[in-house]
Amino acid sequence: MMDLCGNDKKRRAALTSFLSAFLLTFLKLIVGLATNSLGLLSEALHSGFDLIAAGLTWIAVVIASHPADEGHPFGHGKAENLSALAQTVFLLATCAWIAYEGLTRLFSGASTYHPSFYCVLIMLISIGVDLNRVRILKRVAREERSQALEADALHFSTDLLSSGVVLLGVFSAWLAEFLKAPKEYTELLAQADTFAALIVAVIILVTSLRMVRSSVNALMDGIPKGLLEKLTKEVEKLPGIKGVPKLRVRESGAQTFVDLTVIVAHSLSLASSHTLAHDAENAIQTLIPKADVTVHTEPEEKKEPDSPFAFVTLCAARHGLHLHHVAIVGEEEPHYLELHVEFP
Repeated sequence: MMDLCGNDKKRRAALTSFLSAFLLTFLKLIVGLATNSLGLLSEALHSGFDLIAAGLTWIAVVIASHPADEGHPFGHGKAENLSALAQTVFLLATCAWIAYEGLTRLFSGASTYHPSFYCVLIMLISIGVDLNRVRILKRVAREERSQALEADALHFSTDLLSSGVVLLGVFSAWLAEFLKAPKEYTELLAQADTFAALIVAVIILVTSLRMVRSSVNALMDGIPKGLLEKLTKEVEKLPGIKGVPKLRVRESGAQTFVDLTVIVAHSLSLASSHTLAHDAENAIQTLIPKADVTVHTEPEEKKEPDSPFAFVTLCAARHGLHLHHVAIVGEEEPHYLELHVEFP
């Protein structure tokens, strides 16, 4: 039930993001056409790309929420990682476009920004919507460990920077006109948005590269450094666990799968081994809540048993059997073995 609630939360957040992108695209397009503002039409095109990215995230979250099936025994969580990777490609393309436009305007000395009340109004609405959207996406991404929503939040955080740059350009143009400063200062103020845009491009580039590395690492089943060592130490603390020779971790979306082998005493009964396996599972889940844990138990190997009785007990433990009243009859070979075996 908790997983279902989490999926509903993620779907609502992704759908809210998609509807917000649709609203902003519609408003910018209508006002841009009505005022013949090239800047606002460019922003409408930018929001159109946002609409595609938000739609991609929503589809990925819906697919990832599907339960495991015969063809996908580990579920469909990797759809979120693929969506995050696709969104970083959009961000890198946006970064390249901003850098190209900024450098072109910087060297040509041209500025396309002009004071417009409608542009300011729409950009303020856009900033308000994006602030609320980023807040929701970040909260749900953190709660549900959703890489797709995290990438969506990153994408729209860059939109906030972009909107801020547009406003900076408008106010710089207003300031240049109001001050009636010398030409060289007026041109410098008019290019303030260009310098800010180049700074934004660098921020987007660094953040996008981090997200690319995280997405590719998740798709290749990479895990945080030191996690295996931390999990191994936690399990080896348990009384009765002799060692953890094998431990593997993989992530699929928000779900983590852990597969480990623990060594137990060779004389331990099947029921006691099962109890230790359950304790190991709980120990893993204290560090990774909701993890899907599979524990294999192996009896402790003894190369040279202390006595024939220990050797017989070891053989029985390997088959999950418990013995008692073990006796060796006969002083000379062949020896005869008498024992009682417990079955379910």
